[in-house]
Amino acid sequence: MQNLTEFPGNATSSNSTSIILKVCVVIPLFSAFLYCILLMLHTFASHRQFFDSSRYILFAYMLVNDTLQLLSSVLLFLFVMGNVKFAIIYCAPLLFVSVATFQNGPLILAAMSLERYVAIFYPLRQPISWRPERIWVIALSLWIISCIPPAVDFILMRPNVAWDVFTTPVVCKTTVLNGLPIQTVFKVAVNTVFFAAVAAIILFTYIRILLETQKMRQDRASVTKALHTVVLHGFQLLLSMMVFTFPITENLIVLNIRWMQEHIQFFNYFCFVLLPRFLSPLIYGLRDENLRSYMKKAMPCCRARVGPRKAVKIPK
Repeated sequence: MQNLTEFPGNATSSNSTSIILKVCVVIPLFSAFLYCILLMLHTFASHRQFFDSSRYILFAYMLVNDTLQLLSSVLLFLFVMGNVKFAIIYCAPLLFVSVATFQNGPLILAAMSLERYVAIFYPLRQPISWRPERIWVIALSLWIISCIPPAVDFILMRPNVAWDVFTTPVVCKTTVLNGLPIQTVFKVAVNTVFFAAVAAIILFTYIRILLETQKMRQDRASVTKALHTVVLHGFQLLLSMMVFTFPITENLIVLNIRWMQEHIQFFNYFCFVLLPRFLSPLIYGLRDENLRSYMKKAMPCCRARVGPRKAVKIPK
């Protein structure tokens, strides 16, 4: 089972034109994504009222996590495409960040779904840890949990005995550092547990909020909006899980199209790793009316067309 740190390999077997085309496809898309994410983070930092809502704080945390994940992913992709080699001591931290942020993604989705559940069922008596001023405790806990799998994986790491981790140059890929069968079994087990737990949490919150929607007569609009948010988190989880379709799509392409192995791997990497990660935060952020209005005011091309606007109350 592959994750975000496994990229189109064997770049030396591809001709220079193919490599240039792949890089020219990835870099502009990543640049557009990075601009949108930085614009969102700038909007958060510029308006204090966003920090009065746990939902927006968790969303900002998701933006930072996805940015680190894609930045490490694209860097590793470029290193492999350029056949850049460096010592394991420098490669390991980059792989660690890529794996940890990959594991952290679904955990954040679970936390955001639970936050909607708490906001609906405990609007006046929110647990202390879910209040805006203490939500950082949950974010820090998620980061610690997501760092445990790559830490264990690196403890089990057994690189080639002929290599010196400080001087021997290697291509920075997980296959170089994770060659033991036990590491593969460990990663499969961890990914299965993580995604199954998150799916169960999202399903639980969806069913509870759905039942609450049927019972409530007042404030039905806010409950329905929370229900739609949880559905969106489920869709984001499906996007995250698309990376696990690599073996299926690879076999289908091999059976129907005669592509070289590195082209198949790039197709999978672009369609099932990059695109879902690009779309997930953008869909969630741009659908929010309050955030979208402030983003328009921050964009130079829209600033002149956006007139004065009354302060918008951010829902908690």
